[in-house]
Amino acid sequence: MSLGIASLPPDAGIAERMARIDALFAAVRTGDAAAATPATAGAADPFASQLATATAAQAGTQPPVVAGGDAPYAAEIDAAAARHGIDPALLKGLIQQESGFDPTARSGAGATGLTQLMPGTAASLGVTDPTDPAQAIEGGAKYLADQLQRFGGDPSKALAAYNAGPGAVARFGGVPPYAETQQYVQKVLGYAAQYGMGQAAATPAVAPPALPLPTTVPASALSAPITT
Repeated sequence: MSLGIASLPPDAGIAERMARIDALFAAVRTGDAAAATPATAGAADPFASQLATATAAQAGTQPPVVAGGDAPYAAEIDAAAARHGIDPALLKGLIQQESGFDPTARSGAGATGLTQLMPGTAASLGVTDPTDPAQAIEGGAKYLADQLQRFGGDPSKALAAYNAGPGAVARFGGVPPYAETQQYVQKVLGYAAQYGMGQAAATPAVAPPALPLPTTVPASALSAPITT
């Protein structure tokens, strides 16, 4: 692919050209579509235009996280989370990280579907087709719930077990010192927070109705003789 250096102004110095190229590549790496298009770039700068297009396409591969709002398959996720007693926002965050809500996603290791279940794990959960969104969500919710129960309801440990296996979490007594797993836990919790994790628990309970005040007893009644 041509870098389009010839399109730079004739009087631009070498340092300026290199700086612009470095900035454009940096923008692609960080996913900043706006930065990938310099303010002075236009039809005369095809390289910048191509970078901006590619970056925008890359940014659109995953649905945006909507704070407290719906995600793709929100109804199915909410229902599965309720069945297994877990926070639906945590499950949404996990799916966001695992597959970007792509039911056909497949990893190099063979994990498949929305919740990226390995074949053996899927079979143990009763999932016959991990590319089926309903089955993948149900299986992922059950497995996440199992890890939460195993590790005392700690989301960080449960997510680490989902990523690195429960054996690693038990061996290290917490999130293993693996860079991939530590980043995974942070990312999922970050997505979950944007989806409103814990908001239901934080909602204050409705105050009970006030009890009626006792009726005032007339003084004459207090002095009246007691009859048997």
